[in-house]
Amino acid sequence: MTMGVDTLVSVDEYLHTSFPDGDREYVDGRIVERNLGEVDHSDVQSAIVHYLGTHYRKRIWAGVEVRVQLKKTRFRIPDVTVMAGSKPTEQIIRRPPLVAVEVLSSEDRARDLQEKIDDYLAFGVKYVWVVNPYTRRAYVHTSAGSHEAKDGVLHADTAKIDVPLSEIFS
Repeated sequence: MTMGVDTLVSVDEYLHTSFPDGDREYVDGRIVERNLGEVDHSDVQSAIVHYLGTHYRKRIWAGVEVRVQLKKTRFRIPDVTVMAGSKPTEQIIRRPPLVAVEVLSSEDRARDLQEKIDDYLAFGVKYVWVVNPYTRRAYVHTSAGSHEAKDGVLHADTAKIDVPLSEIFS
């Protein structure tokens, strides 16, 4: 399915379209391609999900590339979605995750990333973690502000979840 840059589609059409080269986000009628497919990107996603599953499995559920409906006409697909409690029963997440993780790809643009961070926080996501596999640095964004994880740990303080960067980049 080929859609021009200015082609607007309905939510229903988006939800019933398969994309052969990876799922896409939906932003106010526009289908938005995602940057993915790089080995370093995949390694970081897998390491985060593995670490969370190993250390916090009874308290949270973590999934890779799951659609999250932020508004009626806005769907994002975090690289990793962390939900408090057990595995969601719905196929599309419609309540705020505890953590949304974005792993940077070489083609990501700051403006687009900031829009995603703003979307997540406005929806009620408590923590947005941004991980750069190329610099091996990470950032934590909350409604109170943003900071680099200079101590080498991604924190979700209210949930008492800590993910050491050394575990992600080992």
